[in-house]
Amino acid sequence: MLSVAEEKVSRRAIAKEHRRQQLIDSTIKCISKKGLRSTTLADVAREAGLSQGIVNLHFNSKDNLLNETLKFLAVEYDREFMRTIEKSPDDAGATLLALMKMDLKPAICDRKKLAVWFAFWGEVRSVPTYQKICAAYDDKYDEIIFDLANTIIQEGNYADIDAKTVAEALSSLTDGLWLSCLVNPKTFDRGTALNSVMSYLCAVFPDHYQNENRH
Repeated sequence: MLSVAEEKVSRRAIAKEHRRQQLIDSTIKCISKKGLRSTTLADVAREAGLSQGIVNLHFNSKDNLLNETLKFLAVEYDREFMRTIEKSPDDAGATLLALMKMDLKPAICDRKKLAVWFAFWGEVRSVPTYQKICAAYDDKYDEIIFDLANTIIQEGNYADIDAKTVAEALSSLTDGLWLSCLVNPKTFDRGTALNSVMSYLCAVFPDHYQNENRH
């Protein structure tokens, strides 16, 4: 049982974490509306309904706030990515498709979050910290998708198909669908997007996907 002092410390820690998350959520909203460079600490404070001093207290600077916002998005995506793998059957084809479906879920393929992702990606080359955060996760996902594609190739004895090429194609396809969701919200359709993914998988791995009602 916690002492009175320990309970106070615990409550303060929870309140601090809640406030930080509130500010990160507000930062996401601001960036989705104004972009990275135009977003100010005053904007974030106003969006959160707090004083700018509170923002400074928790993050000290805009750079720190942006770094923590990118980390939050990266961890959130990573958590969903790994959860999808854990929930999938022990089957490379099913797992690969589950990951492709995950990328089109409303919680992931969300215009507000996508606007923020693309904003950060646009600054990756000029901001080493962003590049470091993104690269660490991207390398992990690329390796997992490559391994799944390679397993499918071996299972199906597919000739003249390169796992790296498949992984890069799926990544490019996902990026393109995300961009379509961001810039063409009125015409973007998740069902049509998934059909695009299925068409590619059926073309490359017909024995695994062609006649299966996995979608």
